[in-house]
Amino acid sequence: MLAERRIADEIMDDPALDAGTYRAVLNDLAKVNTVTLARRPTLAFLDRAVGDRKHFSLLDVGFGDGDMLRAIASWAQKRGKDVRLVGVDLNPRSEDIAREQTAASLGIEYRTGDYAAMAGEGFDCVVSSLVAHHMTRDQLVAFLRFMEREVGRGWFVNDLHRHGFAYAGYPVLGRLFVWHPIVRHDGRLSIARSYRPGEWVPLLEEAGIDAARVFRAFPFRLCVERLR
Repeated sequence: MLAERRIADEIMDDPALDAGTYRAVLNDLAKVNTVTLARRPTLAFLDRAVGDRKHFSLLDVGFGDGDMLRAIASWAQKRGKDVRLVGVDLNPRSEDIAREQTAASLGIEYRTGDYAAMAGEGFDCVVSSLVAHHMTRDQLVAFLRFMEREVGRGWFVNDLHRHGFAYAGYPVLGRLFVWHPIVRHDGRLSIARSYRPGEWVPLLEEAGIDAARVFRAFPFRLCVERLR
């Protein structure tokens, strides 16, 4: 069943989805990220990419409700770092939801639009979480090229690993934590749409990238990292 990536649209990507339902879905997705320790690989990447630098800038592509950016802001504050954090998301409803969830004191800038419009802004790091599997092959290759071209310190893709145990076990988690029905449906579909380690190799080759690292992170995350 999972031998090949499943190509199908997720319910949350339907522009006809009403605003209240979309808000509930994003809120529960943030809870999923907490339960599944989803933010840890990205924060570990920042330890490697930023190191002792006191100032850095970061772009998060596909920020959802902003939970990753808030985690990064907290990470930076604990380390005494001055950081410029910017998020961009194609869905205009995400911006309002993220702003409502985010204290103004964190100084996070949320934008609606295409990441490609932000070329030339000079970010040290670009990250994404649970975004890669939503892209077509051509879109993903273009995104990899954008990150490789734009970053000063490194980029990081935090996505799912297409794995049979995760696919079978996710519905159990969904019922246990009473997540929104769309989150339960789309989460399982996301696993089926995601990549396996060997499938990243031709994508990176097509993008002209030969220095990235593909690795698994507990539990059932598949990450791609490029450090300068």
